[in-house]
Amino acid sequence: MGVMLIGVVSDTHGFYDPRVPPLLKGVEHILHAGDIGTGQIIEQLSEIAPVTAVRGNNDREGPESEFPEIETLELGGCRIYLTHIVKVPKDGDDAGLAPYLEHAADAVVFGHSHMAFYETRETEHLGGLTFFNPGAAGKRRFKVVPSIGLLELEPGRVEGRILVL
Repeated sequence: MGVMLIGVVSDTHGFYDPRVPPLLKGVEHILHAGDIGTGQIIEQLSEIAPVTAVRGNNDREGPESEFPEIETLELGGCRIYLTHIVKVPKDGDDAGLAPYLEHAADAVVFGHSHMAFYETRETEHLGGLTFFNPGAAGKRRFKVVPSIGLLELEPGRVEGRILVL
């Protein structure tokens, strides 16, 4: 089993940036970490690769509100915990890691803050636990530069990259 490439998108807020599809060329799966917004975003992303999505705090009505709040899935030999809002535990905060370790997650993928974030916490688990937020892919808000992410997965290894739009 080789490396599996996953696209990660979040906080589109109803805007499908035309710069996104070319960056996701070649991914085998796409994760959307919530605040999808209306406008067929998930359908458009599924033209690129299969999509797993969760709803965000702004996805209160319409088809977007039907997505679960938490999704856990196996991809490329890794377990992914996907949700919209995550408070990343400080280093050494084992209690903060517990909910993810209960799911035996290798990576926690989230959105909400509109700030890209990529860090691995040491755990007893081989490869540790990776926290990954691709940043917001929607229209530019505040002073945050829009971005998406890519994850390279193979059993026991998660490698992330943030791509600025």
